[in-house]
Amino acid sequence: MPEEFPAWRMTAGANKTANSIMPAVEATAVEVTGESPTSTDESEDPGLPLEVIMAAAITAEEVIVVSSRQRCPQASGLESVANLVCSGEETPDPIPTIIKGTIPSWINGSFLRNGPGKFEFGENRYNHWFDGMAMMHRFHICEGKVTYSSRFLRSNSFIQNSEKNRIVVSEFGTVATPDPCKNIFARFFSRFQTPEATDNANVNFVKYKGDYYVSTETNYMRRVDPQSLETKERVDWSQYVAVNSASAHPHYDREGATYNMGNSYSRNGYFYNIIRVPPLEENAAVEDSADLTGAEVICSIPAADPRKPSYYHSFVMSENYIVFVEQPIKLDLLRFVLYKIQGKSFHKIMSWEPQCETIFHLVNRHTGKESEVKYCAAPMFTLHQINAYEDSGFLVMDMCCGDDGALIGEFTLENLRREAGEEIDKFYNSLCKNLPRRYVLPLTVDEHSPLDQNLITLQNCKATAKKTQHGEVYITHEELHSDELLQYGGLEFPQINYQQYNGRPYRYFYSCGFGHVVSDSLLKMDVHTKELKVWRYHGLYPSEPVFVASPKATEEDDGVVLSVIITPRKEKSTFLLVLDAKTFTELGRAEVPVNIPYGIHGVFNQMG
Repeated sequence: MPEEFPAWRMTAGANKTANSIMPAVEATAVEVTGESPTSTDESEDPGLPLEVIMAAAITAEEVIVVSSRQRCPQASGLESVANLVCSGEETPDPIPTIIKGTIPSWINGSFLRNGPGKFEFGENRYNHWFDGMAMMHRFHICEGKVTYSSRFLRSNSFIQNSEKNRIVVSEFGTVATPDPCKNIFARFFSRFQTPEATDNANVNFVKYKGDYYVSTETNYMRRVDPQSLETKERVDWSQYVAVNSASAHPHYDREGATYNMGNSYSRNGYFYNIIRVPPLEENAAVEDSADLTGAEVICSIPAADPRKPSYYHSFVMSENYIVFVEQPIKLDLLRFVLYKIQGKSFHKIMSWEPQCETIFHLVNRHTGKESEVKYCAAPMFTLHQINAYEDSGFLVMDMCCGDDGALIGEFTLENLRREAGEEIDKFYNSLCKNLPRRYVLPLTVDEHSPLDQNLITLQNCKATAKKTQHGEVYITHEELHSDELLQYGGLEFPQINYQQYNGRPYRYFYSCGFGHVVSDSLLKMDVHTKELKVWRYHGLYPSEPVFVASPKATEEDDGVVLSVIITPRKEKSTFLLVLDAKTFTELGRAEVPVNIPYGIHGVFNQMG
């Protein structure tokens, strides 16, 4: 099926689409600023309806499902955001900010952010946004005042590139050039050498046994000081457990253990591994060194196709289960070897293969045992999960999903730096738009479960699960939004009140709307009513929102939402935005005279 085919098609004879047909959910949206989105013309059709479109010319055995990209309005007249993906300058010593409004005095801690911050060395330029050298940012908040500091991560990659004043370590979308000092034969044979994975940990801040690390998606992390942002030692996952890489999105349980996913490959095949790092032992001596002792692989899941394993960015965890989503965005390992010889970048080994189903691997996180039931769904693409919880014998999973996994490789710096108007509009309109979905797995499926009947009995739940044959269940999703969300370009970077509600029934999540190639709004979604609250101002581009609970919270959304706001319209006009999480209105902002490049993920480090 061509990648640009506007919708996927399958027959209902396999009992796989009949329950995708559902009425649109009535809901409302409240835009706090009162401004209309810039990415749509109000005279345009706001998009196709939420329900599956039944085509009259198609037999009753077929349905066409409209892609998420088609359902969102086309953009016209977008401004250039090239200035948001340029190299920044570090500010190692904390500087004061100018406070406008009020920063609640009870907030005591540091908002830490990570992302690409340097895109060239000497005459060499990176090709992809993901390639930029990691830049860490810290907004320290105490007694209503805020200071700002930042540092480049002193990774081996950063140090080696700096010493040579050129790119010498390959990244996701950029292959390092051979050493010009070597002769032609040495340069040729260097292409057959296996490159060391980068330790350019530019994705997230993560925590193991009380220590902070910055992480990417290789086998390397870097321990860091969350106060000074000083780079500490490099940590190799493979020295603790048999994995070749690990994700930058671990989960934490309430006992202090950390869970993650990592890949491994050998003669025995390709495996997705669930890793558990135990909590810090009581009365353990506090040492200034990395400690992943006790880490173990609790479950290894073989890839459906060991030559083309699935790419993943995160995974699902509830109080008792972990779910790995094996999705049809594939890594071609044979092409990886060929591209290395040809000197091509690694991001081109990824391919979207919608002929493959999505498989949900259900694992008991206490025993490490994988369910014998195979849960399948239509092809979809997900980067980030929202939350998951168990309810009356079912596992409810909410996540941001799209219908086209080809978008990751498209975030090249050339594309992100396109000129305003037609050029950037064309790129934006080609991108997949991710929308929130709910999938539900029945946890008790056996030989007595009826065939071809919806097994989901949760009240007001439109997701379905049907046993199609022995040991196999086909599931369809419920849309966790109304059509109102489409005008904001879908959403990504979801966050919840993690400390209190991760793995438990919840009501609210916070995210970024994508009416541009980078996020241009902040959204609060009520998953019970599908009601939206929106913060949006033209020309201002927010970071992933992070929720911080108030010390006397009695409700799920008692607290604030933090986000770093940047703009391409005026130099050094960055500010930290503080929103009341309940009303989604601005409480205050802390203005800082620096340019911060568009980043990826962040966390709040609570102080005592």
